[in-house]
Amino acid sequence: MKCRSAVLFHGIVIAILASSLVAEAQSGTAPRIGVLLYAAAPTPGQSNPLLDAFRGGLRDLGYVEGRNVILEYRWAGGSDQRAAELAAELVRLNVAVIVSTGTPATLVARAATTTIPIVMTAVGDPVGSGIVASLARPGGHVTGLSLLDTDLDGKRIELLKEAVPGLTRIAMLWSPNDPGMTLAFSRVEVASHTLRLALQSLAVRDPGQFPEALQAAETGRAEALFVTAQPFTIRHQNQILNVATKLRLPAIYTDRRFVDMGRLMAYGPSLIDAYRRAATYVDRILKGAKPADLPVEQPTKFELVINLKSAKALGLTIPQSVLMRADEVIQ
Repeated sequence: MKCRSAVLFHGIVIAILASSLVAEAQSGTAPRIGVLLYAAAPTPGQSNPLLDAFRGGLRDLGYVEGRNVILEYRWAGGSDQRAAELAAELVRLNVAVIVSTGTPATLVARAATTTIPIVMTAVGDPVGSGIVASLARPGGHVTGLSLLDTDLDGKRIELLKEAVPGLTRIAMLWSPNDPGMTLAFSRVEVASHTLRLALQSLAVRDPGQFPEALQAAETGRAEALFVTAQPFTIRHQNQILNVATKLRLPAIYTDRRFVDMGRLMAYGPSLIDAYRRAATYVDRILKGAKPADLPVEQPTKFELVINLKSAKALGLTIPQSVLMRADEVIQ
C-alpha cells in the first residue's frame, strides 16, 4: 500500500512540474537550451539517434520540445571557426544552458562564456583536455559526462590482439584536429608497447589525406586497424569505411555505429545512454544547481559488439573466448 502511495505521489509531482513548465512556455518564459554540435547537420528527414536520446531524456523529466522548453540547434560542420561563431551566437541569445557534443565543441563553448552553464557530452578526457579541474570537482561552469574513451583504448587494443591471433602490427586512424585524440594516441602508444605491437600512426587532418593514409598503411604492412570515434571520423565515416575495405584489414572501432554498417568490432560506452543522461544535468541546472557542484559522470554501460559477417568476409575466425564476452554478436 505504501509503495502504491509513493508511486501515486511521484506521478502527481511530475504532473505538477510538467503543468508548471507548460505554463512557463505559454507565458513566454520557457527555458532556451543551446545545443552545439561539431558535426555537420543531418540531411532533411534524417534522424539522429543521439539527439533523439537527449530529447527522450528531457521528456522523461517533463520537458517537451516546443512546449515547455526551446532547443536551439547549431551545427558547425566540422569547422573550429564555425563552432566558435555558433557558440558566440548562443551566448548572444542568452540561452539558459549550452549542451556541447564532443571535445572541440566543448572547448569553444567554454571559451565563449564564463557564465552560461555548459553540459558536455561525448568528451573522452575532460581533465586531460583542460575542460574541468577534476571529475569530482569540475570547478567552473562546465560539467556533464565523460566517456572515459581514452582510458579504454588499451582495452580495445587488447581485444583486437585477442580477436586476431598472431597480430604484430597495427595502424591507428585518427585526426590531430581534436585535442582529445592526441591524448588517445599517446595512450594507444603505451598500450601497444605493453602488448608488444608495432604501432603506425595514420594521422588525417582533412578528407584529402585519406588516400595517403591508405597508401601509408599498405607500405607499413599494417595487419589491423584501430579507428577512434571523434566528430571528424564520424563525419567522414564513408571514406574511412572505404579505406578499411580496400585494406581488407580487421579493425576495431570505438563507436558501434561502424559495426552496424558492416565493420568487424567495436568496444566503448553507450553513446545513447550518455546523451539521455545529459538531460538530467540540464534539468538540475534549470532547477538552480551550479555546474561546479555537479561531479562529471562516468559511463556505467559498455558494449562489445562483433559482426561475424564481416569476420567471414575477412577470412577471420573470432576465438570463442572473445565471442563469449560480446554484448551483441551480429550474425
